Amino acid sequence: MRFFAKLRIDAFMLGILVSLVVAIFLPARDASADALDWITKIAIGLLFFLYGARLAPRDALAGLRHWRLHSSVLAVTYLIFPLIGLALRFLAPSVLTDDLYTGVLFLCLVPSTVQSSIAFTSIARGNVAGAVVSASLSNLIGVFATPLLVMLLMDTTGNATVTPAAILAIVVQLLLPFLVGQLLRSRMARLLRHAALTRAIDRGSVYLVVYAAFSAGMVEHSWSGISPRALLATIAVCAAILTVVLTMTTFGSRFLGFSRPDQIVVVFCGSKKSLATGLPMASVLFAGHPVGLIVLPLMIFHQIQLLTCTVLAQRYARSAAENASADATAEVSAQPV
Repeated sequence: MRFFAKLRIDAFMLGILVSLVVAIFLPARDASADALDWITKIAIGLLFFLYGARLAPRDALAGLRHWRLHSSVLAVTYLIFPLIGLALRFLAPSVLTDDLYTGVLFLCLVPSTVQSSIAFTSIARGNVAGAVVSASLSNLIGVFATPLLVMLLMDTTGNATVTPAAILAIVVQLLLPFLVGQLLRSRMARLLRHAALTRAIDRGSVYLVVYAAFSAGMVEHSWSGISPRALLATIAVCAAILTVVLTMTTFGSRFLGFSRPDQIVVVFCGSKKSLATGLPMASVLFAGHPVGLIVLPLMIFHQIQLLTCTVLAQRYARSAAENASADATAEVSAQPV
């Protein structure tokens, strides 16, 4: 891992690429695919169980009082993003294929990330407690909001199937483990101290979902229809979406009068889209469709947001350090001799 760190290659992104390559050359078939489906569901359930165990109810109750902050993040996630996705409809099918546009619109409908939103907020010296509540609230609401938005914005195209059974499957797979984690939080304290174990479950679940989605795409020959031009267009569209949202959250949070730590929460929680939540939702909502192709924009967006937000968080951190140093110097200068 030190070698890749020197090359400035993020280990998480490398793992996703490895999962993709393995799926291309060694896709799961028949009985192996069925077993992989169950293993993936269990891993995702464990991931959300850990999310629930990590969030202290006291922090959640304290954070919920900051309603302006959380409502701003939710507005970006479930209002601004969907509007951007709908506005890009003109790109299909001339620039993006119908399936790729479906994927772009879907990425605009999924919740914010939890782990990386909190991590980047912490690095940038923002309001970590606020980020914990905003990101967790986004995922909890997303269990119901994302299927509802898919039904309203996509169902007429025939690309998604939103039924009570599909919503129940998402609730059982995501929300129920989260609530169980909350209930067993006091008993999980010792386990949560093992960062390596929780990180393995966190990242391993994403690797499994990536492998499963792309493996299914290889078996179903979903990739035969995508051209290098369409792939480059998808990358450009995802980069443009992130640029627009980062610009809006940066200047919008300042306009609303948020403090610097809260501005950081709006920027990182509002601009992120969750691969860990979006992929299992896609496997349920787009059952019978080329899921591997549809989730490709979400995967590309996830890589771009990690790279961009890493740089942005470090810039925020340097700015905070410089401001703290300047304040300390000013205090020393103000003291009487």
